[in-house]
Amino acid sequence: MTALSKYDRLEATGLWRPDPDGQRREVIVSVGNATLIISDMNDQAIAHWSLAAVARANTGNLPAIFHPDGDDGETLELPAHEREMIDAIESLRTTIAKSRPRPGRLRWLGLTLSITAVAALVLFWLPGAMRDNTLRVVPQVKREALGVALIDRMQRVTGPMCNDSAGLRALRRLGTRLDTPKLAVVPALGRAALHLPGGVIVLDRSVFEDWEEPDVAAGYILAELARQVERDPLAALLEVAGPWENFRLLTTGEISDAALDSYAEYLMTAPADVPDTTNLLALFEATDVRATPYARARDITGESVLDLIEGDPMQGRDTEPLLADSTWLRLQGLCGG
Repeated sequence: MTALSKYDRLEATGLWRPDPDGQRREVIVSVGNATLIISDMNDQAIAHWSLAAVARANTGNLPAIFHPDGDDGETLELPAHEREMIDAIESLRTTIAKSRPRPGRLRWLGLTLSITAVAALVLFWLPGAMRDNTLRVVPQVKREALGVALIDRMQRVTGPMCNDSAGLRALRRLGTRLDTPKLAVVPALGRAALHLPGGVIVLDRSVFEDWEEPDVAAGYILAELARQVERDPLAALLEVAGPWENFRLLTTGEISDAALDSYAEYLMTAPADVPDTTNLLALFEATDVRATPYARARDITGESVLDLIEGDPMQGRDTEPLLADSTWLRLQGLCGG
């Protein structure tokens, strides 16, 4: 989301309460990748709120009190002197609200409900057509919200997203270099990388810490980009969730918590599809990234990735380093070393 870039270094202090009976705690608030990050005074993240679902309990009054939409028991109180952060949250809420489809564009919901009685058999006999229709009408902001919801669930297992400030700057530089701004890193993903609806690519810390050069991490990012091109991430979610969740999303704009929990677990345990070699090599060539380091990381013998090594578009060419050494070192320390 381009509106986030101007606030990516903004921090504020506030008071956070997990539930109505909970003790208020002093916290640090910052804007992350489509989320509001709430950290304790030791800079450990304790909550992530989707920016697409932040509500304000006392509009126009100070101190400002925010809460997740639909859960006013968990609150974040920002004092008057943190006006810059308050204005930033309000600005992002306004931007997200404007990006949502206008009511006129949501008439398809009413139309779908009105014809359900006569078209139910057609919908359930043709799940493929229903899925294709869903993929056409679900807006980007909803895809991003689903991606954020999945990240929140995965963090229960992977640990919180790595957020060393210098490392995050280095990560953004790598994302800019690869034209892939939506990157997140977690301590224990269980696999090298995966991608989510909304375009976010989640990486395990090992792709930075276990290798001496950034080309390996870049290769894993490009492989996820190739998979996104070959298969819509939302289509993959709907295939696992099943026709009923597809119908729920089409008619209400929501997917159940149970389905999201199940899909988050599936993502971290299912074997990754192998992207088409021709498509992947085209991405390496377009970004001037060497394919061989990534191929060797997948198979040090080179036997199963021989097509990537022999087809490396950078082979025999002088290339500039992907990142400066200092930037790469900061990236390797993103998760605290």
